[in-house]
Amino acid sequence: MKKQISRTIAFICSVLLSWFHLSGQGQLQLLPGTEKIYAVQNGIHRLVGTVSFVYQGNTMYCDSAHYNEKAKQVYAYGNVHIQKNGINLYADSVFYAEKQKYAKLWGHVKARDAAYKMSADSMDYDAKKGRAIFKSSGKIESTISDERITCERGYFYPSNGSFFFSGTVHYSKADLDVKTDTLQFAYEQQKLYFLGQTQMRNDSSQIYCQKGWYDVLNENGALYNHAEIYQKNQIIKGDTLMINTKLNDYEGRGSVYFKDIDQQLALLGQEAVFSDTKHLAYVTGHSLGFLKYKDDTLYVHADTLFLERDTLNKSKHLRADRNFRFLHPDLQGIGDSTLYSFDQQILKIGQSPILWSQNGELKSEEASVFFKDSTIDHIELNRKANVIFTLPTDSLFNQMSATTILALFDSSGTLSQVEATGQAWTIFYPTNEKKLNDTVVQFQREGLNRLFAEKLLVDLKSGEVVQITYFDQPDGIFFPMNKIDAKEKYIKGFKRNPGLRPKSAQEMRKDIN
Repeated sequence: MKKQISRTIAFICSVLLSWFHLSGQGQLQLLPGTEKIYAVQNGIHRLVGTVSFVYQGNTMYCDSAHYNEKAKQVYAYGNVHIQKNGINLYADSVFYAEKQKYAKLWGHVKARDAAYKMSADSMDYDAKKGRAIFKSSGKIESTISDERITCERGYFYPSNGSFFFSGTVHYSKADLDVKTDTLQFAYEQQKLYFLGQTQMRNDSSQIYCQKGWYDVLNENGALYNHAEIYQKNQIIKGDTLMINTKLNDYEGRGSVYFKDIDQQLALLGQEAVFSDTKHLAYVTGHSLGFLKYKDDTLYVHADTLFLERDTLNKSKHLRADRNFRFLHPDLQGIGDSTLYSFDQQILKIGQSPILWSQNGELKSEEASVFFKDSTIDHIELNRKANVIFTLPTDSLFNQMSATTILALFDSSGTLSQVEATGQAWTIFYPTNEKKLNDTVVQFQREGLNRLFAEKLLVDLKSGEVVQITYFDQPDGIFFPMNKIDAKEKYIKGFKRNPGLRPKSAQEMRKDIN
């Protein structure tokens, strides 16, 4: 909002209060060319001819007038024109009652000074009630700029400096456009109060709410009831939004929604801050973020999700510190101290993350997930890394552990190869195939195969080991199924966590908070 609206309101005040100064005794003074006819029966003077006179410091011109000297009432008819201190008022008819402290103008009411003009079908001023009213298609326009206010009704309360505009209120000035059902303006505080469905627009934003207030000097305020802000590269929604349109900073409360259109990222939560000056955004409380790829969506959750942006407010990183969870069609996971890079498409998870892919569970002290467009390209597991595949029968598990593990995915998002480096250890159950007839093939577990090596490359298909390549002399042992040593069945620290695996975006929001 601009300061010009306050000048508009000041103009209305001067029109209503200076024309009808309702204190003291007034005497009507005829100007040359006016003829007075006295009617004895009711004490009313009829003014005819070129009617012009001065009353209460106002110079009035009209086609004809009635003046009740005893009752202190003036009726003016036809082409009424009132002047005072550079302000001009026009109407078809005017009634002014000094004792009742009441004035009424009707019929093509217009007022103007050097900077503003106002029009309405009628206008009333009741000093006893402390209220001025203009009705039916009221309009206030600047004569030196494009500032404009239109409404169906307007109310002014001089005692507290408050104005009410109602009935399709429309304010416009330069790049700012405001439409609302009802608008209250607190003149002294320079605040607008929206009391109905409201739309605000400027060259960079479209703002909607059902209720709220706006400080026209400091360009900040609060929006309530389904508040929405639309900008070129972002959308912000919330039950309540605290806004600073000058700095482009916002705070949200209750069902907050933020979308970075350029990055196709959205954040949901119960509380949020979106700041261009601090180059960040964050949501907390039942938070959920989702990043839209070409074909898939990555969902993320944490106690708080932070969006770090550069000096141009382009999203650089999404950070989550506690209770992090994510969900992707090809991969799910949990962890803490998480950072996602938009430019590199890398998700880095610290503090003992756990990842799931199809029938595999991957763990380490740190993990980095590398995306390529809409699919998982590969995963790096660092320090105490291991992978466990649940086999479809026999409650058996193919397992690998090493200092570091590189998990490679094919174009369909399926884990296809594992490279284990540093004290690599693998336990797997090879199978043989027995063809029973032309259409039926029987698979049978041969036993347990355990290998130790410094580096192993394992090719996989649906979690089954297809081939193993070792790069130094391995230490291996094989046990037939009926002679498996119980001590050799599991890698060190073997533990499965299927109950922690995220299943849906809704479940992620409910379980943690």
